[in-house]
Amino acid sequence: MNSIVLIGLLLAASAYWFNFQSVKEIALHATRTHCRAMEVHMLDDYIAANGIWFRRDKHGKWQIQRTFLFEFSSTGADRYNGKITMLGQRVETIYMEPYRI
Repeated sequence: MNSIVLIGLLLAASAYWFNFQSVKEIALHATRTHCRAMEVHMLDDYIAANGIWFRRDKHGKWQIQRTFLFEFSSTGADRYNGKITMLGQRVETIYMEPYRI
């Protein structure tokens, strides 16, 4: 019986990890696109997981909300922080600190 529980936990952890990687790829692509549109440079081409919560979407369905942090530069000489929030596999918000043009 313990083996079945262990296998179930491993399968659940694997499913979560694959889902997390999928959401992270969507967030990375959205961040790159947003930075290009804002004419800034995304630094390190990397986003870092920052938080995870459960939240209801606009239809009342429970979704996993994840936030990722990234850095960008407008002039190449400075670094600014940004944050992208994902609700399920959908981009909810992208926030960028005020930056020099």
